[in-house]
Amino acid sequence: MLSAAGVLAWTTERLAKGADSEALAALAEAVARFPNDAALAVRHADALHLGGQLTTAAAEYRRALLLDPATVDGWNGLGCAELARGAYGETARCLRRALALQPDRLDIRFNLGKALFELGEVDAAIECYRTVVEAGPSPLTGDALATIARIIPGASAADNAAVLKARRAWARGEAKTLGSPRRRPAPGPGGKKLRVGYVSAFFGDRHWMKPVWAAVNNHDRARFEIHFFFDAKAPDAEGGYRDFAEDYVHDVRSAPNDRLAEYIARCGIDILVDLNGYSHPSRLDLFMRRPAPVIVGWFNMFATTGIDGFDYIVGDDAVIPPDEERFYSEGVLRVPGSYLAFNVLYPVPEVTPPPVLAIGSLTFGCFCSQYKITDETIAAFAAILRGAPQARLLLKSRPLADESNRAAVQARFARHGIAAERILMDGPAEHFAFLAAYARVDIALDAFPYSGGTTTMEALWQGVPVLTFNGDRWAARTSRSLLLAAGLDAWCLADRDAFVAQAIALARSPTTPAELAALRGSLRQRLVASPACDGAALCRALERLYEEIAIGPRRP
Repeated sequence: MLSAAGVLAWTTERLAKGADSEALAALAEAVARFPNDAALAVRHADALHLGGQLTTAAAEYRRALLLDPATVDGWNGLGCAELARGAYGETARCLRRALALQPDRLDIRFNLGKALFELGEVDAAIECYRTVVEAGPSPLTGDALATIARIIPGASAADNAAVLKARRAWARGEAKTLGSPRRRPAPGPGGKKLRVGYVSAFFGDRHWMKPVWAAVNNHDRARFEIHFFFDAKAPDAEGGYRDFAEDYVHDVRSAPNDRLAEYIARCGIDILVDLNGYSHPSRLDLFMRRPAPVIVGWFNMFATTGIDGFDYIVGDDAVIPPDEERFYSEGVLRVPGSYLAFNVLYPVPEVTPPPVLAIGSLTFGCFCSQYKITDETIAAFAAILRGAPQARLLLKSRPLADESNRAAVQARFARHGIAAERILMDGPAEHFAFLAAYARVDIALDAFPYSGGTTTMEALWQGVPVLTFNGDRWAARTSRSLLLAAGLDAWCLADRDAFVAQAIALARSPTTPAELAALRGSLRQRLVASPACDGAALCRALERLYEEIAIGPRRP
């Protein structure tokens, strides 16, 4: 029979290779024999964790920490288990305890960055990743650089120059491993349809892809041959696609980027349009391989890609002023109206009267993802609540289902003097129910510097006006693009101070309830009649751009 040390050594070696049922059984027996051995308890928790038993693993880590509060592996293991469970507030608490005991552990700091990002503490998360990079080459360096590149547009401390620098740093490092890409020949002379390929991992996400289907369903199939390269679910009617017989749909889920690049080249694609951006980073090096003569980024772009393989990026006048083009590695193309003109092609709840009519005081809301609720955003929301003491704020996002995440958000508001009862928090819901929750909101407040996109469309469609302001980068102006296209200029303020002042004025004004009721009842009709929902016009604009860049001068 093995001693405690013997069991620990044997199971540690086995678990280093992954989940192991024999190691788990041995550890279960060992902790029964040696219940006061903290190291065995940690290793037992590790085995449970690797086996996917996260709740049981967390309980065992806690037992180990009662036995020895100074075990780094216990705090780190518990933090990682809570991270896997989506309890980011508890994750941050545990990993900070671990770092206090062993500050040089880069893996712990990397995972702390993950938790902080999900809570909306984006600047602090980036500092974690930068610490990993600055420590020198390690197995985590590449992942840290890639994560900084992915999340930096939403960092308050960053600016356009910082975004470009971070994304170029990652992209050029990646490109070195690929060699020199082969330039594909430009499309030949007229007489054939222009072949346009769209790449996405999200074709099946109907709530998110509203602008894509609003435009792409309107393509002139007599002039354009449309190809879809999908990584998850194929385009279908349920998602919003009209299923044109002339279109080509390619299942590329199992294709590595090198083979996919050659496949796209064999398909003869003239213009390849990436709809993913950094939301599906594993496909980014596909575009570094130059699989088509012209490569364009559209839809899920809210900053430069920093990738030399992209020739152009599509925006509009509201999101990319001319004097900011120097912060783009791509050529900037602009469409009239909003680059995100959308249609709602699936059942949604009916618009309801604003709740202020029944409650008597205003309820602000923000349904943006929690990672958009930055410290800067919370400071502005808190200033609004201080200036409008009868108002409340409803936040709704997936992480808010967890108690530790709610506590972390409450603590951030408390630092600005806002009592917990004024912040209502809801977790996720099925999409129809999620939209129905807008019946509880009078005015939606935009997040920054990473503004709403889908949430802005959905709030407006449910009759809820969105208050935003002109930010300092594309990511902070997406809502502005939609509001201006919808003719809701008055809801787009000049700057943050004006944003806060206007929200307070609306909450205090005795005429606001009636004004909101009138707007709410007519907003859908106004949207439908505006460029914000003119997918056909957006498609025509995209087609004109495609034809121009296919035959015009190529970027060097």
